[in-house]
Amino acid sequence: MNAPQALNSLRPASTAVSGTELPHESAVLHVTGEATFTDDIPELRGTLYAALVTSPVAHGKLLGPHNGVDKAALLAEHGVVAVFTAQDIPGENNCGPIVHDDPFLAPDVVQFIGQPVAVVVAREMVYAREAARKAKLNIEALPPVLTIEQALEAQSFVMPSKTVLRGDPDAALAAAPHRLKGSTRTGQQEQFYLEGHITYAVPREDGQLTLYTSSQHPEGNQKEAAAALNLSTKDVEVICRRMGGGFGGKEGNASIFSQSAALAAFLLKKPIKLRVGRDDDMTITGKRHDFRIDYDVGFDADGRIQGLDLMLASRCGYSIDYSGPVNDRALLHIDNAYYVPNVRAVGHRCKTNTQSSTAFRGFGGPQGMFAIETVIDEIARHLGRDPLDVRRANLYHESADPATLTTQYGQKIEDWVGDQVLAQVEEQAGYRARRAEVAAFNAAHATRKRGLAITPLKFGISFTATLLNQAGALVNIFNDGSVAVNHGGTEMGQGLNTKIAQLTADELGISVKRVRVTATDTLKVPNASATAASSGFDLNGAATRNACEQLRARLTPVAAEALGCTPEEVVFANDGVNSPAGGYLDFKTLASKAWASRVGLSQTGFYRTPEIGYDPAKLQGRAFYYYCYGASVSEVELDLLTGEWRLLKVDAVHDVGQSINPALDRGQIEGGYIQGMGWLTMEECLWDAKGKLLTHGPSTYKIPVASDVPEDFHVTLFDGRNVKPTPYRTKATGEPPLMLALSAFFALKDAVGAAAPGNRQVPLVAPATPERLLLAVKALRRHG
Repeated sequence: MNAPQALNSLRPASTAVSGTELPHESAVLHVTGEATFTDDIPELRGTLYAALVTSPVAHGKLLGPHNGVDKAALLAEHGVVAVFTAQDIPGENNCGPIVHDDPFLAPDVVQFIGQPVAVVVAREMVYAREAARKAKLNIEALPPVLTIEQALEAQSFVMPSKTVLRGDPDAALAAAPHRLKGSTRTGQQEQFYLEGHITYAVPREDGQLTLYTSSQHPEGNQKEAAAALNLSTKDVEVICRRMGGGFGGKEGNASIFSQSAALAAFLLKKPIKLRVGRDDDMTITGKRHDFRIDYDVGFDADGRIQGLDLMLASRCGYSIDYSGPVNDRALLHIDNAYYVPNVRAVGHRCKTNTQSSTAFRGFGGPQGMFAIETVIDEIARHLGRDPLDVRRANLYHESADPATLTTQYGQKIEDWVGDQVLAQVEEQAGYRARRAEVAAFNAAHATRKRGLAITPLKFGISFTATLLNQAGALVNIFNDGSVAVNHGGTEMGQGLNTKIAQLTADELGISVKRVRVTATDTLKVPNASATAASSGFDLNGAATRNACEQLRARLTPVAAEALGCTPEEVVFANDGVNSPAGGYLDFKTLASKAWASRVGLSQTGFYRTPEIGYDPAKLQGRAFYYYCYGASVSEVELDLLTGEWRLLKVDAVHDVGQSINPALDRGQIEGGYIQGMGWLTMEECLWDAKGKLLTHGPSTYKIPVASDVPEDFHVTLFDGRNVKPTPYRTKATGEPPLMLALSAFFALKDAVGAAAPGNRQVPLVAPATPERLLLAVKALRRHG
C-alpha cells in the first residue's frame, strides 16, 4: 500500500541533496577499476567452469539419446568433468519470462542457430569452451521460417494479432482530400552491454544455492532456477551488486545462463562460473524487434491526419519472451505526440526460427513512434510543407472536445506539455533560420547535402502489466547513525543507487555520506519486478521513501524528548534533528538514543503505483501513470558519393520533471540519444540464408563510438515537475530519451530528399546505413 497519509506531515523541511549533481556512487570505483562485477568476485576452492553447446541449424529435431548430444565424446575432451542436457533437469525446463514456452536447454527440437542444447563443465573455462565448440549434435534439419514476410505468408505467429481502433478510419480515408500509402522498416538492435552475461553459482548447505548474476531481474532468475531444480524460492538467493549495462538484454535472457550454471552447480555440488564470450552472447540472446510497417493515411491541405490505417509486423523469434507487451507498447505509441481521430493499427507477432526477440530500451515504443513520424514526414513531403508545421498541426491540444487530449487506447492525457517542449527546442535551436541555411548550403553543393529535422516525443511510464507496478525496500539505521538501504532494483550504470541514496538522505535529513545502498538480494527484498519500463526509481524510490517515513515517525518521539519540544515541532535536517527553539541533536546521537530506548531501527517499505488500470486484451484503459515529453533538432551532412555522413549538431529539450540529479539525467538523455541514433543509422543485424547471424561481434556489428557524438550537443532540462506525486516530483529518464534520436534519422531522410527535385517519397528505411543512403539517393534520382 502507499505511505500512510498521517506520515506526510513528518517530511523533512529541507532537501539539501535532491536536485544536486552528485557523482555516480561508483564513479571512482569505475574509473580506478575497483568496482566489483560478477566476474570479479573471488572464486571459491573447487570452482568449475561451464560453456554452452549450441545448435548449428535454425530448425531441426534432436535425435538419439541425451537430446542429440554425443556425451561420451564430450566427456573424453581434455578437462571436461560433466555434460548436462534437458534430460538432466530435475524440474521445469523454462526460461520464458511470461509464458513458459521457452526451454533453457532444447529438449527435442532446436529452433534457431545458437539455441543452447547442453552445458559442458570443465576444470578451466578454456577447456569448457573448446569442448563445446567441438560438440557433435545429431539433428534432422527442418525447413525454417526466417523473415517477417515468410511468417506473414505462413501465418506463423507466436501469439494472436491485436488491433487498436478509434473512430472510423475507413470512412475518414475515403473522404480525405489527400491520401498516401507506403511501407517502411525498422531494424533489429543488439544491446551490446559492455559486460556480457555471467553467473557464478555457489552451492550452500542443505541444498541451497546462491547465484551471483548480471541480471536486470534477479527475482526472475531466482524463481526460474528454483522451479528447474525442484527447490523452494527461499532456497535460491540471487545477488547483483552492479551490471556493466543491460538495456533490456539482461531482463529475461539472463535466465538462460543463470539456470544453466545453477543446474551444473546443483548436480555437481561445486561452484560453477558460466561467462559467455561476445560471439556466443550475441548468437544466443535476443535483440530489439525489427518491424515492417505498412501505412495508408488520409489528410487535409494543412497535413492534418483525418484517417490512418497501420499494419505493424514484428519478428519475434521462436518463442513469446516479451513480444506480447513489446508489440502492445508499439500499438500504444503509434500516436507519439499526435491526436489521430480515426485510426486502426494491427499488430502481428511473427514467429521465426531466429533468437527470440526480447526487451530493449523503449520496449516497442520507438518502433510505434517511428511509424507515425514516417507518416508525418511523408505527408509534409507530399504537400511541400515544412515537417514542423505538419507536426504542429497534428499535436495533441486542449479544446472543447476532450478527445483531443485522449489517446487511441482511451487514456486522458493529464500532463500535456509536449507543445511547450517542442516550442522551446525550436527557439533554442534556431530551427527556422537554420532551415534557410540548410537550403542555401544544398543549393551551393552538388555532392554534399545537409538535412535538418525536429521531432517531439511522448512516452508512457509504467509497466503495462499492472501487477508489476510494485516495489519493496529495506532501510536499516545503525546505532552509529549510518544507514543501509536495500531495494529490489538493479544498478546497471544508470545511477539508480545514487538517486536512492540522495532520496534516503533527504527523507532522514542526513548527509548522503551516511547512506550506503547495498547489492540487490532476493532474500532481503522479495518478489521484486525487473528494473525496466523506466520505473526503477519511481517504484524503488517510493518504496524507500515509505520505509523512511515510518522510521521518521518512530524516531520523532525520541527526538522530541531529547530536544524538549513537541513531536510536531521536530524537523529532520542538517544531519540531525532540530527544534524551533534552536535545539539540535546530531543523527548519530539520535540513533544511539533510539536504540537505547529499544526503538526499532529497521523498516521495510512498499509501494504500488496508483490509478493505473489497463486491459491488455482490449488495448484500452489507463496504461500509464504519467508521460514524459521531449523534442530534439538534429542536423546532418551527407556525402552523396560515399553515403558517409556526419551529425553536425543536436539540440534537445527533455522533460524530467523535478530532477533529483540533473547530471545523471543529462547523462541518460545524451546516452539515450546516441543509442537511438545507433539503432536508426548504423547498427545492423545481418543473417545468411540459413538463419545464421553474421554480425555477432564488434568486428562485424557497428555501434556508435565517441567520435560519432557531435561537438555541438546541447541538452536542456525542461523546467517542470511531475503532476503525479513521484518521489520529489521527478520523471523517468531511462527509456524516453532514446526516441529523441528520431530527428537524426529524419534529418538524414531530409538530406537524401535534397538530392533530387520534387516531393517524391524518400525510400529510406532504418537503419540508414551508408549503403542504404546511397541506394535511396539512386532510387530518388532514377524516378525523379
